[in-house]
Amino acid sequence: MLKKVFASAVFGVEASTITVEVNVDKGVGYHLVGLPDNAIKESNFRIAAALQNNGYRIPGKKIIINMSPADLRKEGSAYDLTLAIGILASTDQIKAEDLDKYLIMGELSLDGGLQPIKGALPIAVKAREEGFKGFILPAQNAKEAAIVDNLEVYGVENIKQVINFFDKGEPLEQTIINTREEFEKNLDFPEFDFSDVKGQEGIKRCMEIAAAGGHNIILIGPPGAGKTMLAKRLPSILPPMTLHEALETTKIHSVVGRVKDTGLMAQRPFRSPHHTISNVALVGGGSYPQPGEISLSHNGVLFLDELPEFKREVLEVMRQPLEDREVTISRAKFTVTYPSSFMLVASMNPSPSGFFNDPDAPITSSPAEMQRYMGKISGPLLDRIDIHIEVTPVPFDKLSDDRKGETSVDIRKRVTKAREVQTKRFEDSDSVHYNAQMNVKQIRKHCVLDDASKQLLKTAMERLNLSARAYDRILKVSRTIADLEGVNNINGAHISEAIQYRSLDRDGWLG
Repeated sequence: MLKKVFASAVFGVEASTITVEVNVDKGVGYHLVGLPDNAIKESNFRIAAALQNNGYRIPGKKIIINMSPADLRKEGSAYDLTLAIGILASTDQIKAEDLDKYLIMGELSLDGGLQPIKGALPIAVKAREEGFKGFILPAQNAKEAAIVDNLEVYGVENIKQVINFFDKGEPLEQTIINTREEFEKNLDFPEFDFSDVKGQEGIKRCMEIAAAGGHNIILIGPPGAGKTMLAKRLPSILPPMTLHEALETTKIHSVVGRVKDTGLMAQRPFRSPHHTISNVALVGGGSYPQPGEISLSHNGVLFLDELPEFKREVLEVMRQPLEDREVTISRAKFTVTYPSSFMLVASMNPSPSGFFNDPDAPITSSPAEMQRYMGKISGPLLDRIDIHIEVTPVPFDKLSDDRKGETSVDIRKRVTKAREVQTKRFEDSDSVHYNAQMNVKQIRKHCVLDDASKQLLKTAMERLNLSARAYDRILKVSRTIADLEGVNNINGAHISEAIQYRSLDRDGWLG
């Protein structure tokens, strides 16, 4: 007898419905076709043990299972439950009149228990689009899938519950989530707060500007100056995520199975990969593409500590995602695209020894070593970083001061207000939402300078020998500083402050 059961496969951050056709006939054999990977091919052993331990069996007949569309590669163990229910239904061991109304997925343990799957959220979205009544999946993924409305989501602990649901009509407990309430409940404040940072008022001001305009930033300073501490607190002053951003972010993390029990991610992600990371792990890819660190940082912060220690080819592959805010990975039979709109925060020592320009420490690096060290970071990559700031060690009297600094809550209020101004400014644009994303045409429109400001910028570029690439970056940052002050026109004070944030463009740094 032929029976059809429905599952799903995730490609990129989108899902495709898979029809599992199970046909049982005279003969002997178990044949699984439709481009399954090794994990799926091994499923017959897990299924046989799970069924036997729950009072059922795989019959000694010829079983042919086709996973359609047959030219689409399927991977993972999440099809165990789908295949098991299909075998039981096709051999009349259970009644299954409503199989076509449900999408069924889950990995089986040998005792029939269910293990969590990856990609539950995009699968649930696709199930609703395809008109399925419900989605049956492991209980650990139920909250994640229940974010999708107009779809019945049933989280189950073992295969016996699913069998009784179809065979005996025993009800399953539906997981119901109010997405808006769940989102607001999870909007707890991050654990790191800027009030913990002693001194560094100028650096905190710089971080506020970066957060307000969405600017990429690099922190340059000796070991122990507080670069990592500052970077970890940046998400605490970014504007709260919108519900749309939360759903988009959760979808990416769902694909790699990193969504927690809360179901919906309401905090902006902060990713800090080690400098030994490969370009595939950073950008995404592999024989069966998965999102990389830059996509897992979508709508959040990617922190690259000790930037020159990263392999140059790894840093170079970031250039296109930083510009386009998405990653496209092409394979022979398909192409997947992952969003990657993130703030890049990098840190580095000013020299190999770490103490260049420090009056209290000897310079132990030769000019050739300095040039080689700084040369690890390419000009095109620096082109995409708007703010360069030097971080100096905090003196003892500031470290020992018991007074608390300004809290992240207060800083975030100003940042959010500036972002609201930018949202209104770019409301007619689909691709630009804040100042750092402005193209040349928008810079010329929204960053108009008076004669005095133009002369100041010209003088600074000549005297400090700033590179041409610094011009547009200074204008973007000036626009953000003006937005924080709540003024429409950029003035000389804004230009002067923005010029300070281009350290690496000056003579003596990059040669």
